[in-house]
Amino acid sequence: MSYTTLLLEEHGPVATITFNRPEKRNAISAKMICDILTALDELEKTHTRVVILTGAGAAFCAGMDLEMLSAIGQQSAHENQEDSRRMARMFRRIWSFPKPMIAAVNGHALAGGCGIATLCDFTLAVPEAKFGYTEVKIGFLPAIVSVFLTRQIGDKRARDLLLTGRLVTAQEAKELGLITEIVPSEKLMSRAEEIAEQLIAASPGSLTRAKRLLTSAAAASVDADLERAVLENARIRATPDFREGLASFLEKRKPVWQGED
Repeated sequence: MSYTTLLLEEHGPVATITFNRPEKRNAISAKMICDILTALDELEKTHTRVVILTGAGAAFCAGMDLEMLSAIGQQSAHENQEDSRRMARMFRRIWSFPKPMIAAVNGHALAGGCGIATLCDFTLAVPEAKFGYTEVKIGFLPAIVSVFLTRQIGDKRARDLLLTGRLVTAQEAKELGLITEIVPSEKLMSRAEEIAEQLIAASPGSLTRAKRLLTSAAAASVDADLERAVLENARIRATPDFREGLASFLEKRKPVWQGED
């Protein structure tokens, strides 16, 4: 399978997906979502036992691509809902993937990129990496990631990150429970491979059943919450504040908020 936004490498039972848009700080595009979903579908059918996610260049993933953001302003309500559903499908797929996933966060992981990094079973990060859900700063809504974040770190901590949109260091991210370990950059991939080896030593059937057990109990409520989040994500795209936030972001100026529409 040929991919344009990522690299997929398989070394025995370990597969590595590398987001490969370094010139865009590995920002999420519609094509990247498609590529991620296709790659995971492909790997589920193979003898791969563990999947490692990382990024090419200086960033892990900087969130939504500017071109994708710009296009949102021209889309219909139906198109915005379908676009939101694709994003939700990607996050849910990573959350529920039946084989263990390790995020090797080589740089900043922001907005949707933070969601991808922290939804993996293990999240390793270099000391200089920063994490954050920055959507409110541009009049957007961290709706889809909120479904998973509140379950992961609790309501109060999630409110702090989602309502302020602030960035946190790797150390604070670890204290919050967003990441598993902080690893020097030169040892990041080797540490991910060490964890992969530990996982490979376990029974594959046991790991699959354990992952199913961890997600199945919450699946129904996650799906219901995701549906509400998809609708809210689509609705906010039609508001004046979203249009102003997007315009100010693209024009690199301070936004002038109008409040509720």
